[in-house]
Amino acid sequence: MIESPTISANQLVLVLVLGLVALFVVVTLVRAVRIVPQATALLIERLGRYSRTLDAGLHVLVPFIDRVRARVDLREQVVSFPPQPVITSDNLVVSIDTVIYFQVTDPKSAVYEIANYITGIEQLTVTTLRNVVGSMDLEQTLTSRDQINGQLRGVLDEATGRWGVRVNRVELKSIDPPQSIQGSMEQQMRAERDRRAAILTAEGVKQSQILTAEGEKQAAILRAEGSAQAAVLNAEGEARAILQVFDAIHRGDADPKLLAYQYLQMLPEVSRTQSNKVWFIPTEFTAALSAITKGFGGAGDGPDLSSGRPPGVSPVTREDLGPSALVDPAEALAEARRESRAATSEATTVTRPTARAATREAQPAERPAPVQSFEPRPQDGPPPAQSFQPRPQDGPAPEQSFEPRPQDGPPPPPAS
Repeated sequence: MIESPTISANQLVLVLVLGLVALFVVVTLVRAVRIVPQATALLIERLGRYSRTLDAGLHVLVPFIDRVRARVDLREQVVSFPPQPVITSDNLVVSIDTVIYFQVTDPKSAVYEIANYITGIEQLTVTTLRNVVGSMDLEQTLTSRDQINGQLRGVLDEATGRWGVRVNRVELKSIDPPQSIQGSMEQQMRAERDRRAAILTAEGVKQSQILTAEGEKQAAILRAEGSAQAAVLNAEGEARAILQVFDAIHRGDADPKLLAYQYLQMLPEVSRTQSNKVWFIPTEFTAALSAITKGFGGAGDGPDLSSGRPPGVSPVTREDLGPSALVDPAEALAEARRESRAATSEATTVTRPTARAATREAQPAERPAPVQSFEPRPQDGPPPAQSFQPRPQDGPAPEQSFEPRPQDGPPPPPAS
């Protein structure tokens, strides 16, 4: 009865010891086996001294001898630093935000060469940025972002190389000048834009005026040329008309009584307007009255209107008339006859099918009305055209006006 509790206590102690041993073995295995993920490096120290660097995969450590010193991320990292005040060469304070893209290439150097490489990169960026921007004015700072980025990247890459860090890229996120400077810049930019707008407007007005002047010049030249040609053509037409009228009058041997009557009819044209208060009677008025008196059988003392030229003879020759642009009357009559024949044939051709269709459509009890068409007989020919062809011996028809030449004198009075 006394030995049973003693055996139970020993067994209990043995169980506790076995449990502690098992716990120790488990803890040892856990500390000895390490799984390293991808893009991560583990720095191992053995008895306080750097031993090796563990890459991705399964590794076994010596328990209680080897320990993990640091875990380093090998991926590219992006760090945005807070705005830093920087003074430019023209004594203006600007706030600049920077963004650094870097990557750890040597985990051992990143851990043992510097205590905190991120803080070191930040402070080095601030100092380098102040050195670079301090040699530039505000305008150069705002327009030279690429130059500043290149200089920062070069300095940081050189300084962080021994830390096992490679700076891939440096960007200036924002450059903020003071509010007063921003207002001045806006006013300057607004004034510059107004100046450019005024210059462009002036250039446009200048070009418009130049083009308008050129157009007016060309238009004036063309109008002057047109007026000159019109005046020449009018003068030639009037000269030819005068010659033809003069020739017609002499060939027709107009009666002096008719000429004197036409002369008297033209006298009221002098006082046709309402503003005329005084009539000017020409000096030939007495000669015209004498011609009328002689024409009606009276005696007169006026000058003799005879020219000593045989009746029906014109002093104007064919050479005086010059070339004419008018068509010969015989040719014009022949052309009119040809056109009349063609129009008659076309009307007859179109009318015949129309008449047949109307006859077929009409009722048998009703007779259609005869078609109003005309078909000339071959022996008769087309109807004569309403034109006048003067005889060669007679000359053109006399015009209802006459202006005698001073050298010829008045026409001879009719024989009583």
